[in-house]
Amino acid sequence: MTAPVNAPTDTPVAEIENLRVEIDGRTLVDGVSLRVLPGRVTALVGASGSGKTTTGLALLGEHPLGARVSGEVRVFGGGPIGYVPQHPAAVLNPARRVGALLDDIAREQVRDLPRAVRRTEARIRVLRALADAQLVKGESLLRRYPHQLSGGQQQRVVLAQALLLGARVVVADEPTTGQDALTKSRIVDELTAVAAQGIAVVLLSHDLDVVRALADEVLVMYEGRVVESGPTERVWRAPRHPWTRELLARPTQFAGIGSSSDHDAAERTGGPALLVENLTARHHRTQVLRVPELGLHAGECLAVVGRSGSGKTTLARCLAGLHRDHDGRVTLDGNVLPRSLRARDRRQLAAVQYVFQDARAAFDEYRSVVDQVARTAVRLRGAEAEDAGAEALAALAELGLTEEQAHRLPDRLSGGELQRAALARALLARPRVLICDEITSGLDTVTRRGLLDVLAGLRRGRDDLSVVLITHDLDLASLADRIAVLDAGELVEQGPVARVLTEPSHPFTKRLLAAAE
Repeated sequence: MTAPVNAPTDTPVAEIENLRVEIDGRTLVDGVSLRVLPGRVTALVGASGSGKTTTGLALLGEHPLGARVSGEVRVFGGGPIGYVPQHPAAVLNPARRVGALLDDIAREQVRDLPRAVRRTEARIRVLRALADAQLVKGESLLRRYPHQLSGGQQQRVVLAQALLLGARVVVADEPTTGQDALTKSRIVDELTAVAAQGIAVVLLSHDLDVVRALADEVLVMYEGRVVESGPTERVWRAPRHPWTRELLARPTQFAGIGSSSDHDAAERTGGPALLVENLTARHHRTQVLRVPELGLHAGECLAVVGRSGSGKTTLARCLAGLHRDHDGRVTLDGNVLPRSLRARDRRQLAAVQYVFQDARAAFDEYRSVVDQVARTAVRLRGAEAEDAGAEALAALAELGLTEEQAHRLPDRLSGGELQRAALARALLARPRVLICDEITSGLDTVTRRGLLDVLAGLRRGRDDLSVVLITHDLDLASLADRIAVLDAGELVEQGPVARVLTEPSHPFTKRLLAAAE
């Protein structure tokens, strides 16, 4: 459907006109038009399932399998459309070094040069593309495999591939999802530098702070339609559509998920329900985490924050029995929890439940969502299948999923819808400790607010339910009772949220807070 055409230099580099995409009788995108201008950043924002990704991928000529598509997508002046996905590792060949991946592209571009200078010229082009993608020390990465790079480095390598190919448009799909404030700042700098080269950037994002900092124009999508568009500052200062006003509501308007604004209320319940003592965790003999002591009281919400790679998820996996290579003790109500999930009995499995960041990877693609949610109640609580099914439908409905959506296969739900289903599945175990690993990082503000309201309601109704909130989002962390800060695998600070976020004592905490301002 997408075809390069020649056009004057003063025309858009790409445009979409009256795009409509339907699948299985559902309309994903309904009459969307978009002009992509050189050197400008155009952002698409909206709730999960609003049609952002479907619209963005249409620029690449890609559509959902089995979709009916109408409308036009035009790309002017030749050159490919670059795509930087939310999970860049998925598009990098894990068996090839970074240098080889980029050299393949560069060698094709120097074939007409004399043989004696081809290798040198190819290397120059590779290093220039890495520098343009803000990998200033890129040469040191060329011998590494993709899995030896951080997520941010993988993302910049994918961007370098697009620049090396001569892309005039780059579609960036949720590039800051799950990133800490310091890394987000770097990503904004990267995409700003790309646009400064005259390349058009189409940004698909839930991260409204990044959109405001980066985008020249914003299109607000709702149920497949563009309901508002215009210069970013105008939309932010004077939103015209009710949905835009709701989407732009600040996190301070969310219901708090902590048990009380006064942490002493949690302290009065006695000692910690969940206690970590002298924990050191390893990956392949390398120590990656050290936590001398960390406690979680019954009914309390603990936020764990830090940069990517700081050990947050490793800590969460140790608590859940998903990372067995560690020393020290994790106890629940004074009883030691086995290190491995396989060694935990049914009661212990139910007591500590984990909700993963990548909800899609946690579901069987061939079984309906409601069946997988109900299975938790059957397996961990011994519920009858019929009762578990009814309970699963009720839990999914409370989280905003209809019965029709509940009976779909996972790939027929948006990322936000599937994340809510993952939460419902964990809650059917009736856990004592609920570990939420970046569960709001890919959600828009409205969906996130709904999810947090549900968590707040659950905790109001259950004094014994404790929540461990793994997050990069300091606005979200501020809603907890206590906060623990990790840096390079070390627990560097912990305490009541109000104290840590207003009077941090550790230099890293101060840097993290400064970057989020």
